[in-house]
Amino acid sequence: MTVRDHAIDRDALTLTFVAEFSAPVERVWQVWADPRQLERWWGPPEWPASFSRHELEPGGEMRYVMTGPDGETSAGWWRMTQVEAPHRLAFDDGFAGADGEPAPEMPVMVIEVNLGDTADGGTRMTVTTTFPSLEALDELAGMGMVEGMSSAMAQIDALLAAG
Repeated sequence: MTVRDHAIDRDALTLTFVAEFSAPVERVWQVWADPRQLERWWGPPEWPASFSRHELEPGGEMRYVMTGPDGETSAGWWRMTQVEAPHRLAFDDGFAGADGEPAPEMPVMVIEVNLGDTADGGTRMTVTTTFPSLEALDELAGMGMVEGMSSAMAQIDALLAAG
């Protein structure tokens, strides 16, 4: 499995995932930079994503919809705050309403992604989500965020192997 570790730090209000891949950093960066590749892993296998907007630049926005097995949808948005290809990106992450616009009643998280070389020429990807409050962390963890992100990231190996 791709995910090596995950940790919830209730004091720091963070959820961190560490994953390792047997591909170089530049290749792993592409699973974020290419919207069609991002669609193939963002979201658990039973909730695939479709990105209608993909602006990977500071100030850029991403918009996506995940569709569940019964046709239920869940929309989200990202606002890119830092993009340092191929090693780092950071963005605000939130839920969207049916119109695709941010849902103000839902919490906004900050996600930081760091890609670094491993000793064997692979890549270690660290994804840290910072929540606005302990209540938001507990709510989203209770909604299955840990399991969902783990199963989503587990799809990256097959994507990298496919080229």
